[in-house]
Amino acid sequence: MKVLLLVITAIVSYVMGSINGAIISARFIYRRDVRAYGSGNAGLTNYYRNFGAPGVAIVILIDILKSVISILVGGWLLGIVDAALIGRLFAGFCLIMGHIFPAYYQFKGGKGALCGIVVAFMTDWRVGVCCVIVFLVIVIFTRYVSLGSVMAAILAPVFFWVFGYGTYQGLLLMFSALLIVLKHADNIVRLLKGTERRLELGGKRRKIDEDEIV
Repeated sequence: MKVLLLVITAIVSYVMGSINGAIISARFIYRRDVRAYGSGNAGLTNYYRNFGAPGVAIVILIDILKSVISILVGGWLLGIVDAALIGRLFAGFCLIMGHIFPAYYQFKGGKGALCGIVVAFMTDWRVGVCCVIVFLVIVIFTRYVSLGSVMAAILAPVFFWVFGYGTYQGLLLMFSALLIVLKHADNIVRLLKGTERRLELGGKRRKIDEDEIV
């Protein structure tokens, strides 16, 4: 019974995770593929840098909604066998897998940071708050979104253990964090070389011109 519930959770969460807010928003508003611009990543930061504010709310809404639905479903299904927390964590892992490697978009998706934050909040709001604080402090002082995302991902399992959860549950969250960190491998290399691009708020961004919209 538990194996069947895990399989259903994996399928539902992966399918939901494969729905990409940045790709949908760019195609709906600009009729463009966000992966053809900037870093080529189908994520919020690359979307904002290349398309600006229009559509950002759509990106965030889609990615948060798909995350919430996936985790709720996972918790509900595994809750049938008294393993709701395991269900939420496993759903989170499959969700992030789908976001990073979406079947709908040639397995080229985003980096999973926003989904990871939602997973943290929905497993324990205290872990989510700690991750957001880590992310914001690093981004505010360094303006490196990638560094904030990586550090929040790395520390999420640590916070989980600090708040008294078991080794097995922490390992599930660590697998999700590992996916996010590995997806940021190129960013980590650029950070070490000092060539990583900083976040520019209110500065110049490459916005798609009207004559580029088809």
